[in-house]
Amino acid sequence: MFLSTVRGAAVLVGIAAFTVSCSANPASAPVADVSASSAASASPQGTSSTAPTASRSGSTSSALPAERVSDALAGLQATLKDSCTPGDCAYFLGRVYDELHRLDRAMKADPKGPGNFPEPISLIAKLDTALDGDHAFDNLKRHQTLLVGTRDKINVWMKAHPDDYR
Repeated sequence: MFLSTVRGAAVLVGIAAFTVSCSANPASAPVADVSASSAASASPQGTSSTAPTASRSGSTSSALPAERVSDALAGLQATLKDSCTPGDCAYFLGRVYDELHRLDRAMKADPKGPGNFPEPISLIAKLDTALDGDHAFDNLKRHQTLLVGTRDKINVWMKAHPDDYR
């Protein structure tokens, strides 16, 4: 296997270093400790590194700026032409749920304050109450009408209040 060779590990380290050096904001980009991960990759036994990996739902660093509401809204609007098709329903419903909560976090962190977005924040809170903390596919499917309706109502509200997030 390519990565099990020392040369492969060296290439991996080079790619990782290049990726870190090409960060959009070098001041806030974390510097990766590639020596630990490359040593694990280069080991002949093929053992994996015990270094923790970043999770999608992990906490964000206070050094990172809050996401803009307009960017989060764009992510939500990207789901407008999608639907719950048999082969894609779990992905679609999960994405709508994730995008709604991405927008919720952005609105609550907005410099104008969460009071600037009362209806969208309230709609997401009602959705969360109905879901009762369960965002597994089966529960999202049971609440599909509410989930998609919440997305659509928020989209309409935001279009009527463009000055609030631009």
